[in-house]
Amino acid sequence: MRSYSQTGVFHRLVRRTASTRAMALVFGRVQEPIDRCVYRISRGRTTASSWLAGVEITMLTTTGARTGRPRTLPVLALPAGARMVVIASNFGRSRNPSWYHNLRSNPYATIVFEGTRSEVVARELSGAEREQGYRLGEEMFPAFSHYRRWAGNRFIPVLSLEPRVTA
Repeated sequence: MRSYSQTGVFHRLVRRTASTRAMALVFGRVQEPIDRCVYRISRGRTTASSWLAGVEITMLTTTGARTGRPRTLPVLALPAGARMVVIASNFGRSRNPSWYHNLRSNPYATIVFEGTRSEVVARELSGAEREQGYRLGEEMFPAFSHYRRWAGNRFIPVLSLEPRVTA
């Protein structure tokens, strides 16, 4: 995945628009259903966010904290060696996203990234490791800098999705 500075003008513009409150509100409402629709229509090859922002969207399947049912949604997961980093920014809203609560309740999940399906286990990062993950997010998507400020008193969690090792 290319960092913000490595992308073309159009992709930088789209990523930058998410740094405004108005567009973050719009993206927060429409990005997930549109990405799911495009993902389904393209038979798992792409999402609208991939086209528009030049980012590879990861499909994350968690187990619902209350329902116990599988929940699949698009997230921006950032490759970091053998693991993926996800930031529960929720577009700077005052609450954490539902997928974060699901992973706290049951850390075992499935991701599809670049067409490859993987079983993962989520681990919440803290301290310097968390800050490193957040900086990685800011390199890819500058809006994360604004989301941190907009979230107010909410501490934005950063999680590592690590390959699940079965014995």
